[in-house]
Amino acid sequence: MSDKIRVVCPHCGAVNNVPQSRLGDNPVCGKCKKPLFTGHPLELSEAGFNRFVEKSDQPILVDFWAPWCGPCKMMAPVFAQAAQQLEPQFRLVKVNTEDERNLAARMRIQSIPTLAIFKGGREIVRQPGAMDLGSLVNWARQYA
Repeated sequence: MSDKIRVVCPHCGAVNNVPQSRLGDNPVCGKCKKPLFTGHPLELSEAGFNRFVEKSDQPILVDFWAPWCGPCKMMAPVFAQAAQQLEPQFRLVKVNTEDERNLAARMRIQSIPTLAIFKGGREIVRQPGAMDLGSLVNWARQYA
């Protein structure tokens, strides 16, 4: 069994095969030569979301949010800090449900913020509501 996993580049969208044992070695994209991990959540459109979920082997932790949502605003810095702690085991992404209404409807997002983890192209767990940093990191690591 190969220890390589597919990682989607946050800059150019290219799919890279990275040895799992080398994820922590600051790998760069084979196409654009930029870092595969930035330590920051990515803002994704529906097309970007689809690409990351369908093409990546690493778990994708998604924050479904909206700009008018108070708890979402409070959660934003926590989610950013979580990216620093959870990458490269996870890819953290944000989806603005106001801008991506079709995706929010398809994912049946009924309250925000909603956190969801996708692995192998499908949703494996969902958690509505804001969390503090420790709870978020501990919750996510259960599903790595």
